[in-house]
Amino acid sequence: MNFDDVIRTRRSVHQYSDADIDDDTLYDIFEDVRHAPSSFNLQPWEFLVVRGDDLERLQSVAYGQEHVTDAAAAVVVLGTLDPSDHAERVTSDLLEKGYLPNEAAAEARLETVDNLADADGETRRLWTTGSASLAAMTLMHAAWERGVASCPMGGFDAESLHDEFDVPTDYEAVMLVTLGYPEDGAADLERPRKFRRPTDEFLHLDEFDPVARESAPPADD
Repeated sequence: MNFDDVIRTRRSVHQYSDADIDDDTLYDIFEDVRHAPSSFNLQPWEFLVVRGDDLERLQSVAYGQEHVTDAAAAVVVLGTLDPSDHAERVTSDLLEKGYLPNEAAAEARLETVDNLADADGETRRLWTTGSASLAAMTLMHAAWERGVASCPMGGFDAESLHDEFDVPTDYEAVMLVTLGYPEDGAADLERPRKFRRPTDEFLHLDEFDPVARESAPPADD
């Protein structure tokens, strides 16, 4: 499947077949995910793949949503709240490969990361959520390229998820992504695609001039 096809035919799917996703396919998907971009190339993501009977445990913290247990697997997308986790080896690699000119530049980069690590919790949550979300989108595209459908989910109790799966509190639960081979008709490309805003409505060249939001109050006379 070429990239245009992946982008344009991917759908969020709730109905999955009974087919399992074998370990090799999962591994291949995540081999693609590891190439996702991230802030400072710090790759703050972690992925917990939940399968089998454990899907019922995940469903319990996802407000009982049925497609969690209908899926072959569900991925808990996590992001570390400590930006310094991988900073040393990432920076050493950049220096070794010539992306940084000298040791002083490497030290300056590490200092910047340390400052981010000392930032308030909200700043660090926004930082890790941004990078982990890039990886999650890569996950969905990589899965679909192999015929595996997905659905991103924001509806879950993060505190309960941490408790149920013993996830340390210094990891942000960013989203869930269900995975599975689609049930017949579930990814029907003959059906009209759901509404997508036209490009010229959200693309702003040279200056920001958004269209009025439908929900916005009327401007004062």
